[in-house]
Amino acid sequence: MTASENSVRLPERPFPGLDVSGARILVTGFGISGYAIVDQTLQRGAHVTAVDASRSEANLEKAKILETLGARILLGEEHTRALPKNSDGCPFDVVVTSPGWRPDHPLLVAAKDAGIEIWSEIELARRMQKADGPAWLAVTGTNGKTTVVTMLESILQSAGLRAVAAGNVGLPLIEAVLDPEGFEAIALELSSFQLHWTENLGAHSSAILNIGADHLDWHGGMEQYARAKAKVYAGTCHACLYNKADERTLRALEEADVVEGCRAIGVDLSAPGPSELGVVEDLLVDRAFCENRHSQAAEIASLGTVAHLGPHGAPPHVVLNALFAAGLARSFGVEPIHVREGLAAYRAGEHRSEIVYVEGGVAFVDDSKATNPDSAAAALSAAKSAVWIAGGDAKGADLHSLVAAHAERLKAVVLIGRDPAPFIAALDDHAPDVPRVWIDPDDCADNRALMGKAVAEAASRANDGDVVLLAPAAASIDQFAGYGERGDLFAEAARKLGSGA
Repeated sequence: MTASENSVRLPERPFPGLDVSGARILVTGFGISGYAIVDQTLQRGAHVTAVDASRSEANLEKAKILETLGARILLGEEHTRALPKNSDGCPFDVVVTSPGWRPDHPLLVAAKDAGIEIWSEIELARRMQKADGPAWLAVTGTNGKTTVVTMLESILQSAGLRAVAAGNVGLPLIEAVLDPEGFEAIALELSSFQLHWTENLGAHSSAILNIGADHLDWHGGMEQYARAKAKVYAGTCHACLYNKADERTLRALEEADVVEGCRAIGVDLSAPGPSELGVVEDLLVDRAFCENRHSQAAEIASLGTVAHLGPHGAPPHVVLNALFAAGLARSFGVEPIHVREGLAAYRAGEHRSEIVYVEGGVAFVDDSKATNPDSAAAALSAAKSAVWIAGGDAKGADLHSLVAAHAERLKAVVLIGRDPAPFIAALDDHAPDVPRVWIDPDDCADNRALMGKAVAEAASRANDGDVVLLAPAAASIDQFAGYGERGDLFAEAARKLGSGA
C-alpha cells in the first residue's frame, strides 16, 4: 500500500484482502477473539489498542505478550467507561467489539456518536480474507448452533476437506480466515451478538435453525433479536436453509438480500418435497442437492447413524440438527457417503446432551448448555422418563409452556438455583403430582457439595430406563462460574456415585 493509500481510513479501504497497515483499531474485550484480533491486525501493521474491564491473571499475561509487539492494552473497569484517546491523538478508524458488549455500552455509544464504525470480528474477518479464501458455511439459531457446526466440521473433514469450526465455537474466525496453510471451508457458528455488528457476511451457504426468545435484554426486544439472526442470510450466494416448522426462519429468508440464483432449502422431519431435506421412514433424505430433485431423492444417512447421540436413540432435535449439517455439506458438494461417515464419527460436545455416566440402566445426561426453556425442551424431548435437574437464573423466561409440554416425561424434579419460585409455580400449575425437591444453596458448603447433593437426590428417584437430566432451562450466573462449571460438577458427581466415593 502506498503512503497515500495508507492514509485512507480503514472503512473506506477496498476488500476482500483488506490491508490494515497503519490503521488505528480499538478492540473492546480481551477474551479469546479479542486477543486474536489484536494479534492478527498487529502482525499486519495496524496500531492497536484493546480495553477490558478484567485485570485477571490470564489477561495480564496475554497483555504482556502483545505489548512487547507494540499493542496498547488497557485493563481495568476505569478504561471501559468512555472512549479512550488514541496514543497519537488521532481518532480510531474502527472499533472491533466483543459479542459480550451490549450496544448501549457507554464506550460503544461514544464511538457511534463520534462517527466511528463498530465492527464485529466477523465483519473484520470478511474484509481481511482474500477473494480466494475459504467458503463460509454459516449457522445461527437460538438453539442447536454448536451441534450443527461441529457435525458439519466432522462431515467436511470426513470428505477429506481442510475444514474447521470457527466463530462462536472452535477457532477464532480471524485466525481461520488468515491461516497460512488455508482452509477450504469454515463451519461458522454465529451468535445474534456477532451478527448485530456485521454487515458484509456473504456466506457460501447459510442456515437459521430456529428463532426463539433469548437475549432480549441485549437486543431490546424480540423484533430486534430476530432481525439480528436474519442477517446470516445477507449476501448468501448458493443456498439458504430454513426450518419449515419455524415460520420466523422462512420470513427472515423471504426478506433477505441474497445473491441472484441463491436457493431456498426447507428442512424438517417430514418427507421432503423438491428442494427440501427430511425423513422418510428411518432414512435422512436429500431432495435438494441430488441430480434431479423433482423425481429423485438421495439417501444421506439412517436414524441408526446418529442413534449414539441420545440415551434412547437420537431425539428429534438431534435428527433435525443432522439434516441441517448434511444440507450445508451437500450444498458444498459433499457426497452422501461422507455425510454418513461424518455423522457416524461425530460425538456431542461437552455439556450438550452428553451422556457422562450410565449405572443400572440409568443414563446421566449433561445438557448444562440448556440455558433457556427452548433448549431444555429439546433435551427433555430426548428422554422417555426423566428425573430433571433444573433451575438457576430464569431471566424472566416463561417456564409454564415448557413444563406443560413435558410434564408426562417427568418422574421427579430436583431444583437448584437461588430462586426456585418460577419453577415451582410452573410445576404447581402443570405437574402438581410430580415430586420435587429444592437444594438450598445455603445448606451446602460450596458448588461441588450442592451439585453432589442434587445428583444423589436425583439418582435415588431414578430406575432402569430413566434419565437423570441436567437441563437447567436457566443461566448459571446466580451460582456457578458458567454453564461449564455447572456441567463439570454434575458429571463429577454422577461418576462418584459409581465409584462409591
